[in-house]
Amino acid sequence: MREPVPPRPTFSHTPVLLREVLDVLTPQDGAIYVDATFGAGGYSRAILEAAECTVWGIDRDPEAQNRAADLIARFPGRLTVLQGCYGDMAELLENAGVGQVDGIAFDLGVSSMQLDDPDRGFSFRADGPLDMRMSKDGMTAADVVNELPEKELADVIYKYGEERASRRIAKTIIDVRADKPITGTAELARLIRGVVKKSKDGIDPATRTFQALRIYVNDELGDLERGLRAAEALLVPGGRMAVVSFHSLEDRIVKDFMRVRSGAAARPSRHLPVSAEDQQAASIRPVHRGAVKASSDEVSTNPRARSARLRAGERTDAPVWPTPPRGPANDDANRRAA
Repeated sequence: MREPVPPRPTFSHTPVLLREVLDVLTPQDGAIYVDATFGAGGYSRAILEAAECTVWGIDRDPEAQNRAADLIARFPGRLTVLQGCYGDMAELLENAGVGQVDGIAFDLGVSSMQLDDPDRGFSFRADGPLDMRMSKDGMTAADVVNELPEKELADVIYKYGEERASRRIAKTIIDVRADKPITGTAELARLIRGVVKKSKDGIDPATRTFQALRIYVNDELGDLERGLRAAEALLVPGGRMAVVSFHSLEDRIVKDFMRVRSGAAARPSRHLPVSAEDQQAASIRPVHRGAVKASSDEVSTNPRARSARLRAGERTDAPVWPTPPRGPANDDANRRAA
């Protein structure tokens, strides 16, 4: 007799800083909004409920289409979900006949549904395949762990996980994989815990390495930079973007983007020639001074909000800034694609 198939996990998702994001976007009747990281559709639902508007959701996860079915039926003709990276949102929307929009929301990082599903391999809290691909295609975390040279692996763990013990972790991985490939999340987590001591704040020693592998596999930082530039190009004058991030690497990119585009970046010496960037008119006006954090009440009911930071900008009528030459943020993606 065959054993019964265990049920698929069910997911619940509470959008972080939802009220604050809505305050930034101020949904209006007849307007067009983009939920750049659709996930479970929390932001999309709230925007659609707030006004008789249209929302375009974007998600690289092919399962997002199925998750959106009920919401699409509830708001007929007002919600469309496109599969793809939000860094490509300008092309995705152009192909759908959308040229400009009134507001864009970003909820960065891995979604709760992906994190809570052991089959996706994002978390060490339950054993699963060492995968971590948001789009379910391309290289997996297992490929990275088992194929990258020791120095390159250490660099990935240090750069994207800010893990001080990256070299020791990489060396241990190399030693273990010499006997057999590392294929499971629990196996990798145990290996890391044998190298890194538990911190006083109780964070699992595997946290930073898992974060690094996930970011590298999905080129999250490169996608973020492309997504911010796409938002700048898509927003109408007066349109707004709201970006919620969860760790310093993401927040630093968003902060720097807002600072540069608002003309608030530090200027070089007045004795040097004026650059084209110095002459560029501000295309983004910050909505807040600094980042907005979750209230203590929200953190108490949704612990994920503890590390959340919201930065928001309003589009001016100045021209879009020129796209910079390909830089270090995209080097990993370029190397993976080669």
